[in-house]
Amino acid sequence: MDTTLTTLVLSAITISCLHTASGPDHYLPFIVLSRSRKWSLAKTIWWTTICGLGHILSSVLLGLIGVLVGWQLSKLSMFQDIRGNVSGWCLLLFGAVYLVWGLRSAYLNKPHKHFEVYNDEDIYVYEHKHGEVVAPQSRVKITPWILFVIFVMGPSEPLVPLLFYSGVRRSPLEIIVLIAVFAIFTVLTMLVMVLLGRYGYSFFKTDKLERYVHAIGGAVVTICGIGMVFLGW
Repeated sequence: MDTTLTTLVLSAITISCLHTASGPDHYLPFIVLSRSRKWSLAKTIWWTTICGLGHILSSVLLGLIGVLVGWQLSKLSMFQDIRGNVSGWCLLLFGAVYLVWGLRSAYLNKPHKHFEVYNDEDIYVYEHKHGEVVAPQSRVKITPWILFVIFVMGPSEPLVPLLFYSGVRRSPLEIIVLIAVFAIFTVLTMLVMVLLGRYGYSFFKTDKLERYVHAIGGAVVTICGIGMVFLGW
C-alpha cells in the first residue's frame, strides 16, 4: 500500500470512528429501543447494522458525486500535469472550510438533531439548540424504520473530499478501498457503542464532543490535505 492510500485509509478510519463515537444519535436510540422493547442481541445487532448501512449508503452516494466531479476534472488537458496538486489543494481547502464552518456552528449553537428518552421506554427525536426547551408537539416518536430513514437522510460529509481526491487520481482501487474501510469502521463503531451501552458500560463522555462533530471531521480532512500538499504523503 503506497503512502497516499495509507493516508487516505487512516483518514477514513479516523473520520468514521470519531464521527460515530462523538454523536450519541449513532447509538443512543438503539440502546434505548433494545432495552425498552427487550430486543435480543441478534435483533439489536441487526437494526444497528441496517441503519448503519443506510447511513453509509447516503454518504457514498454523496461521495460518488465528488468522484464524478474529480474524474471529469482530471480529463481536462490543462489539469493533466497538475492534477495531483489540484486534488491536494481541493482536499485542504474543503477541510479548512468545513473546519471553520463546524467551529462556527458550535459557537453559534446551531439547531441539531437530538434524541431524548422518556420513562426509560420511549425515545423521541427533535431539532433543538443546546439549552432550548422544545414543545411536545415538535417531537417525533422513534420506531426502527423511522430511525432507518433518519440515518439514510444524514450522510457523513467528510467522506466526499476523500473520494473526490481519488476521483481526480482516477483510481478505482482507492475509491473501493475507501468506501469499504469507511463502511466497516462506521458499522463496527456503532456496534461497539451500542453493545457497551446495552450492557451498561460507558467509557466515553460524548456530550461535549457532539457539538464539535463537524469541526472534528474538518480537522481530520485538513490534516490529510496538509500532508498531501506540503509533506508529500
